[in-house]
Amino acid sequence: MKLNKMFKNAGLEKIKLGPKWLSAEISFKTPDRDAAWELYIEMLTRIITQPLPVEAGDEKTALDSVYSLFPTSREIFRRRGRGTIQFSKIAVPVLNQVVRPFTAKWHKESLAGAFDNEVRRKEFREELAVLQDELRNYNRMLAKIAGVEDLTDLEQEGE
Repeated sequence: MKLNKMFKNAGLEKIKLGPKWLSAEISFKTPDRDAAWELYIEMLTRIITQPLPVEAGDEKTALDSVYSLFPTSREIFRRRGRGTIQFSKIAVPVLNQVVRPFTAKWHKESLAGAFDNEVRRKEFREELAVLQDELRNYNRMLAKIAGVEDLTDLEQEGE
């Protein structure tokens, strides 16, 4: 399948690729599938794919959980090695183009005291909800790459 089509099918149309990569064919081998499985499980069990009810949770902790995608992904890249280059073609653009703008903005805002302000906390949660939708799409893509049943919406069905 073509790389740009994978992003589009996953609802991640905002990912921008260089011209050489737009129509690049991509296929996944076992190391890629194993790396996708690891990240899929990490994301499935974090606030980044799960609802954050208004009456629960903490914005700083949620921001830290979103940020943790970077060291978690880097560790998977290092440990799994060069055999995960196809997985990297998916993960790196998502980290840099979807996750980084959110964490960069809110890290700076949190240092400036945004989470002490009820209006700013509400704004954070609204933006987090948008990010969570995108990351659930990414998580569904990871399940497909890993070749496993997708449980991303397991606890949200029937709401």
